[in-house]
Order: sequence, then C-alpha cells, then structure tokens
Amino acid sequence: MSENIVLTTGVYDLIKDHLRRKRTSQQEEQILLDQLKGAKQVLRKELPEGIVTVNCEVRVKNISTNEEQKYLFVQTNREKIKKGKYSILSPIGLAIVGNKVGDIINWPFEDGDKKIEILGVERYN
Repeated sequence: MSENIVLTTGVYDLIKDHLRRKRTSQQEEQILLDQLKGAKQVLRKELPEGIVTVNCEVRVKNISTNEEQKYLFVQTNREKIKKGKYSILSPIGLAIVGNKVGDIINWPFEDGDKKIEILGVERYN
C-alpha cells in the first residue's frame, strides 16, 4: 500500500456509513479506519487520474497467481455482478478504492489474504 489514499468526499462518506453499519470484518474495519484517518478528500473534478473510484474500470493482478481481472465499479444500487459491475463497497472495491495505478495492496478477503496490484484505471463520467 502506498501513502495515503485519495477519495472523493462522497466515497469517503459512503465508506464511513458502511463501517457504522458493521458491514465489514474486524480486520477490514481496522484497515479502513486507518486509511480514512490519513485519506485526502477531494471533489470529484479534482480527483487525480489513475485513482480507483466509482464509475471506473480497474485492471488488477493477483500477485500470487499472476491472474489478471477487470472490475467496473459503480454506485451500490447499480451493482450487477453478472454484468461485471461491482459496488464500490464490494470486498474488492473496499480493498482498492482510493489507491492508484502501481499500488500493491494486501487485503484480508473472505477466502484468505491476497496481495493485488492495480495495473490500470479508466474513468467513466
């Protein structure tokens, strides 16, 4: 994980609310709380290129398996996993939101800890 994550104010508030509702494991909650403490909040139009956020397609690589995957992150109410659309509050979304291309993240997923690298981020408006 790199320095502090960068989040839009809306996504920051979404994650805070998600944590308040106890929708994460204790391990995830602790990581997210630590990230939020140091997070830089910006307006959407000020969000730097290459940062994972809502309405973007992200290419990631699982470091241990070398397997690459693409995810399209959307607002929670637009999630359609069969169509490849994942909520920004899904486990993979929470793991990488606010991080940037080149970052390597260790995350405690339900099926075990994984180390993933962000290979690309393409934003949609």
